[in-house]
Amino acid sequence: MVTAINGYDFARKGALLLAGTILSGVPAFAQTAPTAPATPSATTPPARNAVNGATNAVTPVTAPVSVRTIKTLRVEGSQRIEPETVLSYTKLRLGIPYTAETLDQALKDLQASDLFADYSIAGVEDGNIVLRVRENPIINRVIIEGNKALKSDKITKEIKLAPRQIFTRTAVRQDISRIIELYRRQGRFAAVIDPKMVNLDQNRVDVVFEISEGPKSKVRQINILGNEVFSDDQIRGQMATKQARLFRLLSSATSYDQDRLSYDQQKLRQFYLTQGYADFRVTSAVAELTPDKKDFIITYVVEEGKRYKFGDVTVDSQIRDFDNSKLAATLPLKKGDWYNAKLVEDSVDNLSQTAGLFGYAFTEVNPEFQKDAETLTMGINFNIAEAKRTYVERIDINGNTQTQDKVVRREIRLAEGDAFNSFQVKRSQDRINSLGYFADKMEIKQLPGSAPDRVILETNLEEKSTGELQLSAGYSSLERFIIQANITQRNFRGKGQELRAGVNYSSYSKSVELGFTEPYLFDKNIALGGDIFRRDYNSFSFSGNDRQTNYSQVSTGFQLRAGVPLTEFWSLSGRYGLSYDQVTLDNQFLNADGTCNRLQAGNYLCDAIGNRWTSSIGYSLSRDTLNSRLRPTAGSRFSFSQDFAGLGGDVKYLRTRLEGSKYANLGSGFIGSIIAEGGYIHPLEKSPGPGRDPIRITDRFYLGEPQFRGFDIRGVGPRVLRAAYINNADGTQSVQTSRDQLQDDALGGRAYYLARAEIEIPLGSGARELGLRPSIYAQVGSLFGIKKPLPTADFPFTLDKNGNRVYQALPLRDGANNILYNNVYTPTGTTVPVTRLTTCSAGYSATPTTGNAGCVGGESNTVAPGTAPFQETFLGNSAKPRLSVGIGVNWNSPFGPLRIDLAKALLTQKGDDPKLITFNVGTQF
Repeated sequence: MVTAINGYDFARKGALLLAGTILSGVPAFAQTAPTAPATPSATTPPARNAVNGATNAVTPVTAPVSVRTIKTLRVEGSQRIEPETVLSYTKLRLGIPYTAETLDQALKDLQASDLFADYSIAGVEDGNIVLRVRENPIINRVIIEGNKALKSDKITKEIKLAPRQIFTRTAVRQDISRIIELYRRQGRFAAVIDPKMVNLDQNRVDVVFEISEGPKSKVRQINILGNEVFSDDQIRGQMATKQARLFRLLSSATSYDQDRLSYDQQKLRQFYLTQGYADFRVTSAVAELTPDKKDFIITYVVEEGKRYKFGDVTVDSQIRDFDNSKLAATLPLKKGDWYNAKLVEDSVDNLSQTAGLFGYAFTEVNPEFQKDAETLTMGINFNIAEAKRTYVERIDINGNTQTQDKVVRREIRLAEGDAFNSFQVKRSQDRINSLGYFADKMEIKQLPGSAPDRVILETNLEEKSTGELQLSAGYSSLERFIIQANITQRNFRGKGQELRAGVNYSSYSKSVELGFTEPYLFDKNIALGGDIFRRDYNSFSFSGNDRQTNYSQVSTGFQLRAGVPLTEFWSLSGRYGLSYDQVTLDNQFLNADGTCNRLQAGNYLCDAIGNRWTSSIGYSLSRDTLNSRLRPTAGSRFSFSQDFAGLGGDVKYLRTRLEGSKYANLGSGFIGSIIAEGGYIHPLEKSPGPGRDPIRITDRFYLGEPQFRGFDIRGVGPRVLRAAYINNADGTQSVQTSRDQLQDDALGGRAYYLARAEIEIPLGSGARELGLRPSIYAQVGSLFGIKKPLPTADFPFTLDKNGNRVYQALPLRDGANNILYNNVYTPTGTTVPVTRLTTCSAGYSATPTTGNAGCVGGESNTVAPGTAPFQETFLGNSAKPRLSVGIGVNWNSPFGPLRIDLAKALLTQKGDDPKLITFNVGTQF
């Protein structure tokens, strides 16, 4: 049988519920008291028991105190608990005198043990004392029902009741309070916990917590009283708690949280202190729950006070190495500026870092304030306590089970025995984080050493998986369907080596690559690596909305790489590569004999075909101060690189590239970045002919999606648009102008530039857990610098009635470039005329295999039409900037990494191909 007791107000309503339970005749949490005498007796005190934590009142003994002696003493009703144990909870012992007060205390002691559901004393009159007890039941199961917002495992680990434990009312009340507190932390103040007990055999029970969670309590209104300088909206904008509004439907900040209420008071104080109001205080903050328990109304009463300016700013250093006046001059706060507590904190940090640069690890910087209420100024003296120069006693590395110690130690810029330097510690921390082998935000702790001038650097690491095996399938707006299989070990054998292998397949590209990098060759700071590859790339053009392959490039080769650091931030790397490229055209652009059909392909594609060896040597000079190579939030990177092709091989050029990036934390979680790059390819051989660029089409730069958002793949730069002529009914001719009906061939360029300014927008903790990272950005760039190709064909034309040209199809020719004609004749014995091709303008060839050896007959033939007339336009070869703005989001979705961009091209040049939405998604399986 199950009996319910309201757990939301357990203490106040317990007695009433107990009464109801007794009247209904159902066993419940309350115990049935033994029958007491109708009239109070001096010899038989009424029984006591606990109901919901309250002790039944014992009727005061009114008779004269009578002292008797316990003749016999025994326990009845105990099952699991030994009688001696029961007696040990009381002070009753055989042979001792007893009174009513003694027995009353014994009952209280039994109640305090929390082991018994019922207890009483018999045999008071004759001294044969009997303790009658009924033990609390054993819990068989604890069942939680009705919970959705909180998982059962989260509740179970917070409560005390558990199977095989003794059931007590105290534990029930505590668990109810704890569960209610858990729901209140989620903003559910209307939650009700209804405990129930199911009686089982052998004095066992099932405890059931039935939960009615109720809705989240929202913050309906935030009232501000006492503010005059700043408006209510300005003040509310500084708070983490927000008013519930429709546009904040998905925000968690509208739920009431008592801890957040205290945090908001700190935020308000910080805001006013940064605006110069040094006397600001929150006099009261009251949160009132509406009668329906659905919403809260929060009211703040504030006192703004007067606004202060900085007075004299001085530095008083007890360290002799420092010049007080020079230190004060470097501080960001100046006399006469409005008081700002944030600048004071920054000044303390700056002075501490400065001391750390000189080897003082544990320097104390204490700002002393001199507030003048009359002049409304705040003078500050930064007192730098005396300290000794500190040396590194020991460097401890903990937590690395797979990674060898030397891999971590070689990234630390300090050695044991060196003078302490806070900058080197921060640099070491950034370098270790950049490895990507350990959990993010690893910090090197500075602990006191064995002497005041000694410091221990403790590096606590938490290793994460560095091996990646990825089998993925997806869809890309660039390459349609994609299948990838990649295996990478970035910390091979725990030595920091990188080993990778990959196979990629899509509609337009296929590749197989193997690579290995040793970052410290023979434990020297020299990186050495190599790659071998085979890449099969199908270039495509657009004919309307349809993509069609125009040429294929198969590259097979290898590259060797080596790098050395020049200083802490500068490094130099070199490389040598050898590849064999095979460039072929699609069959639709070939003649029957396998030669390139220039009318179909165009001169620019026919010039690209062929097989070539490329032997190149190059170098890169880089400066890197990024705090992380994986996801930087501060620092910069600069790189200058050149590659010379012509150390043997069939092609000769000098490719130069320049890249730079800058990242900065803008505050409040916003990360700003500026990234710029550019390049130029200088030919080292003469042009192969008029209209032919010395840099072949496969070696040029290309620009568009995904580098330049807002434009389609290869959507920026030099291109040839081929538009068909349309013959109108009135004998005139027009050109097809719809972009969807044009053939679009991107030709690439010899020079380009591209820059992007981007701000990453912070989201709430829920969105961060989902892996959402939105950003807004603006990009500018261009691609240009090739020779204009020669026209593919000159079409014959006539003039229409208005004197405008009407282009005709080019005549069909044979392999010897002879014009072919249509000869219509009727074979002997038939009446159906047929058409045959001939090189004769009249009649037909008597000996077709010898060309114009002779023509039979005199009938006139018509020219066999060949390629339909079209217009070629060379566009986009301009250095003028293209500009796009947009918003994008990276999402580590359950289906794999996804990137979506919505970008609008604001500045374009004629021929460019804008694109509004791009996306890329892959699925791991």
